[in-house]
Amino acid sequence: MTLSIGSAAPDFELLDQHGEKVSLSSFKGKKNVVIVFYPFSFSGLCTGELCTLRDDLAPFQNDNVQLLAISCDAMYAQRAYADKEGYKFPVLADFWPHGAAAKAYGVFDDAHGCAVRGTFVIDKAGILRWQVVNGLGDGRNIADYKTAISAL
Repeated sequence: MTLSIGSAAPDFELLDQHGEKVSLSSFKGKKNVVIVFYPFSFSGLCTGELCTLRDDLAPFQNDNVQLLAISCDAMYAQRAYADKEGYKFPVLADFWPHGAAAKAYGVFDDAHGCAVRGTFVIDKAGILRWQVVNGLGDGRNIADYKTAISAL
């Protein structure tokens, strides 16, 4: 499935690293949302990307914007990962049904059983305003989604 800019973003409800339910719709009317799908917790490139966000969190998590990081790892793995790396943003488990959110956003890699590197910026109305999808081994440039957020 390919999402179109200007279309409603698919809703989801996933567990964060603390076992709390987080849904995209819970931010509707309140905050813009940056969704960062990543392949695997504890992998080098994924850790580097999420630590870059951790170290420059203010543009991505504030009164106007919420960052959500999502992989197909289990909630317990997400907890260990977030604790180890000091992530102060929700790290969501798209574990079961396996990859359902990633599939809804068109970023699930069936051959590897994980999400590829998809980034989505959704406005307060729940409308997709920006997206970029990178392959498993292709890192992202956070300056690109800083620009997308500032355009909201």
